[in-house]
Amino acid sequence: MKNKYYDILNFNHYEKITMSLSKRLFKELQEFNQDPPCHISTGPIGDDIRHWEATIIGSEDSPYENGIFKLKITFPDDYPFKAPRVQFVTRIFHPNISENGEICLDILKSQWSPALTIGKLLLSISSLLSEPNVSDPLNSSAARLYQDDMDKYESKIRKMVEEQL
Repeated sequence: MKNKYYDILNFNHYEKITMSLSKRLFKELQEFNQDPPCHISTGPIGDDIRHWEATIIGSEDSPYENGIFKLKITFPDDYPFKAPRVQFVTRIFHPNISENGEICLDILKSQWSPALTIGKLLLSISSLLSEPNVSDPLNSSAARLYQDDMDKYESKIRKMVEEQL
């Protein structure tokens, strides 16, 4: 027989998780806004603290220079114990980013730690743009071009950035 308080207890448990998650995310947002990394912005979409958007501006002296790259971030119920889901919305050509915007980055998978924050994660993604890991590609054609013909690789990126401006 089902306990009549089961649904109430589950709701209270979910409410506690949601409150804890919201508190953590508000704290991270406040810290991020106090000392934002150069060329990176982020924040919640509307009133939904669990869904954020971010913008990374391509760094100078890289093929991504002047590019404006939008990302969407979704925080799971068990954040910060589980990594957020981060995906590029803006089309990008990169060995570690799939054509649908998925990102191959160790701290989004096996190396995630509750000590990491969204600011540190976005800095890592920004660094990944300039320093791809071609030994673990999601986009094999980008990795191959990066290894075989750097000039063509950079030219393709610059053309894509120009088309987006």
